[in-house]
Amino acid sequence: MNLWEAFVAVVLGLVEGLTEFAPVSSTGHMIIVDDFLFQTQNMFTPGVANTFKVVIQLGSVLAVVVLMWDRFLNLLGLKKLRGRETDGPRLNLLTVLVGLIPAGVVGVLFNDYIDEHLFSTKTVVIGLVLGALLMIVADWFRPGRPKIDTVDQITYKQALVVGLVQCLSLWPGFSRSGSTISGGVLLGMSHRAAADFTFIMAVPIMAGASFLSLLKSWHAITMDVVPFFVIGFISAFVFALVFIRFFLKLINRVKLVPFAIYRLVLAAVIYFVFM
Repeated sequence: MNLWEAFVAVVLGLVEGLTEFAPVSSTGHMIIVDDFLFQTQNMFTPGVANTFKVVIQLGSVLAVVVLMWDRFLNLLGLKKLRGRETDGPRLNLLTVLVGLIPAGVVGVLFNDYIDEHLFSTKTVVIGLVLGALLMIVADWFRPGRPKIDTVDQITYKQALVVGLVQCLSLWPGFSRSGSTISGGVLLGMSHRAAADFTFIMAVPIMAGASFLSLLKSWHAITMDVVPFFVIGFISAFVFALVFIRFFLKLINRVKLVPFAIYRLVLAAVIYFVFM
């Protein structure tokens, strides 16, 4: 691997780490940056390029696990959480699984179609606009006062509805966090509770998506591209680790509309300048 390829891996890891948990679509941003600056499908192959964009998300997943380690141990029954709500209801593993089922099923059924037809700048622009509209609707029509302040209050029914809305994020540019936070807010969750639930669900679903992508493109992953994947993974992990705490504070303060405006502006710039 040469220095240029290492630089590309770091930059795409930076884009992934900074945008994975903001409601702006990390996959969409990676596709846009790659299409206009790097063209990794020409550096390697389209299969390797698309797999890289999925697999480096595991770096962001690892960052979530590190920052929410106690929560994940609690979900697995290995540790009790400290705090005022210790004796009250707690988010359990079944609630998370219920939220994962819809997108998991749809993702497995349509994984090949998504990889072959939806990884383009044009589809990302569409996803950016539609996702922004959903986020604006969520902020405008959310209940006046959140009924659910923490993830521990989320019911199975609410988890299922959020999981159904999460299916929209399979369209690149729509954003996993944008769709799930919007769905949660419309159900009466606080922005922080919806974001926390999004982060927790992201770990198994992104790990599963990466596994499927690797399995499908395994024949194309040769030893000469492994360093490219490793550098991208490490870059995504480091930048996600730095950004997650900042985002959790920001989302509760500014809500979703500012992110929606950014998405609409970005979509307009891409459409009128580059398409």
